[in-house]
Amino acid sequence: MCSVCVEQILTRFQALLMPHLPLASFRPPLWGLRPSRGLPRSHPLSTQSEPHGSHITRRNREAKQKRLREKQAALEAGIARKSKSPAESSKAWTPKEIVLYEIPTEPGEKKDVSQPLPPAYSPRYVEAAWYPWWVREGFFKPEYQTQLPHATGETFSMCIPPPNVTGSLHIGHALTVAIQDALVRWHRMRGDQVLWVPGSDHAGIATQAVVEKQLWKERRVRRHELSREEFLREVWKWKDEKGGEICEQLRALGASLDWDRECFTMDPGSSAAVTEAFVRLHKAGLLYRNRQLVNWSCTLRSAISDIEVESRPLPGRTELRLPGCPTPVSFGLLVSVAFPVDGEPDAEVVVGTTRPETLPGDVAVAVHPDDSRYTHLHGRQLRHPLTGQLLPLITDSAVQPHVGTGAVKVTPAHSPADAELGARHGLSPLSVIAEDGTMTSLCGDWLQGLHRFLARGKIMSALRERGLFRGLQDHPMVLPICSRSGDVVEYLLKSQWFVRCREMGDRAAQAVESGALELSPSFHQKNWQHWFSHIGDWCVSRQLWWGHRIPAYLVVEEHAEDGRKDCWVVGRTEAEAREVAAELTGRPGAELTLARDPDVLDTWFSSALFPFSALGWPQETQDLARFYPLSLLETGSDLLLFWVGRMVMLGTQLTGQLPFSKVLLHSMVRDRQGRKMSKSLGNVLDPRDIISGVELQVLQEKLEDGNLDPAELVIAAAAQRKDFPHGIPECGTDALRFTLCSHGALGGDLHLSVSEVLSSRHFCNKIWNALRFILNALGEKFVPQPAEELSPSSPVDAWILSCLARTARECEQGFLTQELSLVTHALHHFWLHNLCDVYLVMLLAQDPCPSSLFLNLFKNLCPFYFFKDWHLS
Repeated sequence: MCSVCVEQILTRFQALLMPHLPLASFRPPLWGLRPSRGLPRSHPLSTQSEPHGSHITRRNREAKQKRLREKQAALEAGIARKSKSPAESSKAWTPKEIVLYEIPTEPGEKKDVSQPLPPAYSPRYVEAAWYPWWVREGFFKPEYQTQLPHATGETFSMCIPPPNVTGSLHIGHALTVAIQDALVRWHRMRGDQVLWVPGSDHAGIATQAVVEKQLWKERRVRRHELSREEFLREVWKWKDEKGGEICEQLRALGASLDWDRECFTMDPGSSAAVTEAFVRLHKAGLLYRNRQLVNWSCTLRSAISDIEVESRPLPGRTELRLPGCPTPVSFGLLVSVAFPVDGEPDAEVVVGTTRPETLPGDVAVAVHPDDSRYTHLHGRQLRHPLTGQLLPLITDSAVQPHVGTGAVKVTPAHSPADAELGARHGLSPLSVIAEDGTMTSLCGDWLQGLHRFLARGKIMSALRERGLFRGLQDHPMVLPICSRSGDVVEYLLKSQWFVRCREMGDRAAQAVESGALELSPSFHQKNWQHWFSHIGDWCVSRQLWWGHRIPAYLVVEEHAEDGRKDCWVVGRTEAEAREVAAELTGRPGAELTLARDPDVLDTWFSSALFPFSALGWPQETQDLARFYPLSLLETGSDLLLFWVGRMVMLGTQLTGQLPFSKVLLHSMVRDRQGRKMSKSLGNVLDPRDIISGVELQVLQEKLEDGNLDPAELVIAAAAQRKDFPHGIPECGTDALRFTLCSHGALGGDLHLSVSEVLSSRHFCNKIWNALRFILNALGEKFVPQPAEELSPSSPVDAWILSCLARTARECEQGFLTQELSLVTHALHHFWLHNLCDVYLVMLLAQDPCPSSLFLNLFKNLCPFYFFKDWHLS
């Protein structure tokens, strides 16, 4: 039994605290062990808090009482500290001595651990040199695991959520890595064949914006001054030079990824998968081109996805500075405008609008059919307040009679709700805002070419001059903002490619309802079902140069003649598309002129294919056969719908099976004050800054090197000075990972502070001190005994092993349910309260040389702190 306990607790510590130092070669098997011979079967191991029948000397009792008094004082001090401000509590740390590993070791060579241990725990010493050796030895590859004697023959596969190549990892990413790495290491310990696939996302909009800024800053060159090919060469050059930072961060976090299988969503394999998916969806009738309303960023001049639209609530009048607009713009105001009733000089219908600049695009006014205020006007016509043109007064049950005046203007070309209403009543839309955010020719010469928010002022003045302005008041509203540019999102009618989502969405909803797909925590099921029950078609066109170019071609001679729609064809290659065009037109393919769509696909399209494209799809590879579907998808809860939902839709459609059977969702990481991590708040931290420590000056310099505007920079810098007045202390990778896993990350938001990570470093130091004591007691000639020969030699040994057995069971349950906070709690409690507070005290009182069983137990329990000849297995 003791050998089983040893092995189980060993695996938990290795999975949670990154094993920068290797496991001992002594590894008892997990199965087929006999009960310890030293304990009679009729006397099971005790699990009480004190060792049964032990004699505690007066000296030990006094020492224990002293520790209790110190703990009570520390607890009271801790409560007092909590009453202080966060800034005050952040000062409570002193610099620790940094010990470096200075033995010459070539990258990939095994670390020399023959020297005496430093007197105090130093993360830089502990973590140095191990990772390159792990990678060179192939420990993270599934092929290596099949050679192990305890291999189970089972597989466990996951992929990392591919981070954007433009950025760097923050604490939210570190939480993902800590959870995933703990799980994959545990499965390796069990003997499973594990594949954890690394990758990064090309991040179309973000990457193009970064490169454009760099070109302008360094060469004063705009994108459109270069050819498409020249610009793409610049992007690839930037990616090769700057895109490796994420990989370095993952290595610093100890992520045990199979780097030989690393993927990038723009590499040839991914590009082939994207093209194949597009063609198959088009052939299945699930992908089509149409002129519909899309989210449009006038600054980027591109359609954007819903996840790139930030819904910003405004309590009332709010002034915002927007890109491209020379003056601040007021939002959160309701403008009341009168629409005169045709034929009745004194009659009018007053409507309220927060977007007076869209008035030129109005094609009707709508009221509720049961609103008695307007019953007498049903079927009448109104005069447009700006143009004087006649507009119909229509009735529709979607109008809310108790909101405002109960009458709304209808602008189908610039409002999703109005587009639906207009379609029901056969109203033709008028597009009055252009791609660049200026007013179109349909507005008349007095507005054409003017920025839409400057046009707002002229329209308001014109209403006053005509005597049709009826008031202005504060009005709470939600403003859609482009998260990439900071501009107000417009809804424009554009000809784009769309994915039909209803049929695939129904299958995704049914998968969760039937239990075929498990969402954990289960409360996410409600959002899942609601989103798929209201899902619309997905616009996948983006007006960019960086990304997967859409494999669709316009048949030039066949478009725009006699009012016919453009003729578009889809093919894996131009030759294939030409064959399709010849069949459609009845003309020889060689005589046709094809023009490829200049747009690229939404980045989320290629990300939705990642679970199977990373394994070689559409080719029938060995990896695809062995590791797909994935065993688990672990990610942040904010990606449930935009990424997880789309992976489920496209994975089921294209491969015929769910891409994974379980989704584990962790919470959002916030700072200790409960604020969302934001660059503008100065609370976004690079995990490496917590691992290695950083001075305040360096933190401030990083802010200055970023893309914050001057006002945001002042706020962020002040916040950093308050939160980290002395910088951030060195905590180490192990402490950071242990802290992240210790939170109940499956519930509410995770509030993380650097002081928590520092506490975990102190815990690591306690382990270090205990191990130095053990190693000194063992001596240089110590040789581990075979597991079969080990048995408790005293009641205190029996008691500690019973505690260890209980801890192992708790850890096992935590890993099986993927609740890692249960594992960290069990390990922390065992080490401090069972081992240090009781067992070590008893050994010191009874025998300065602990039993060999205890020493072997320690050796296997704490793999990070042992430096002998033991190696990872």
